[in-house]
Amino acid sequence: MVNNRFILSTIAAITVASAASAAEKPKPAPAPAPAPAPALASGKASPSAEKVDPELVRRGAYLVATGGCNDCHTPMKFDEKLGMPVPDMSRALSGHPSGAPEATGTVGERDMALIGPTFTSFKLPFGTVYSANITSDPKTGIGGWSEQMFISAMRTGRSLGAAGNRPILPPMPWTTVAQFTDEDLKAIFAFLKSTKPIVNAIPAPKVPDPVVKQLAKANDEIAKSFSKPKVTPAAAQGR
Repeated sequence: MVNNRFILSTIAAITVASAASAAEKPKPAPAPAPAPAPALASGKASPSAEKVDPELVRRGAYLVATGGCNDCHTPMKFDEKLGMPVPDMSRALSGHPSGAPEATGTVGERDMALIGPTFTSFKLPFGTVYSANITSDPKTGIGGWSEQMFISAMRTGRSLGAAGNRPILPPMPWTTVAQFTDEDLKAIFAFLKSTKPIVNAIPAPKVPDPVVKQLAKANDEIAKSFSKPKVTPAAAQGR
């Protein structure tokens, strides 16, 4: 799911930084160290996993499906019979496949991005970014994240939800996801934690450091402008 208005606003916010770094060779932004996976006792599920409400997982599955998460986080493959790309559900939500080809060519003056053949790599005017692995794999996905980390990341636009971490980069529409209620974000996280863990290390984004810093400032300013969504009694009854 690509939020065009968000892409335009962030591109505008980094225009100065992009111009200043045009002569520099883009360097990959440092990838944050993965959070440690929760310890499991004797191969048993963690206490938190045992307490997950199946209804919460079902609602999360609904929100992920209707929210367009698969559009970017599930790789596409070409279907010879249909003659068109289709989602590769054997790698659902695992992000940009390791070693997959990237978008090639030059981003035009009026273009927002060039998209790679798996629809998981995006060559933007200021660099190339890749869709994240959001399966339950503890090392290359979000299996090591806590619920609070996930909610904070979606509210602040920062990786792992921690101040000082790399900003979440376009085209991820975190500004839209930030409008979800805590209940919805908890449901989404519960579903993602229930998915099949797929080992797939995502490459670091190829975005110049000055642009990353400018985007971080932009994300921080956007996050400050948000008010925490609340569930009204009427909305709660309608679920």
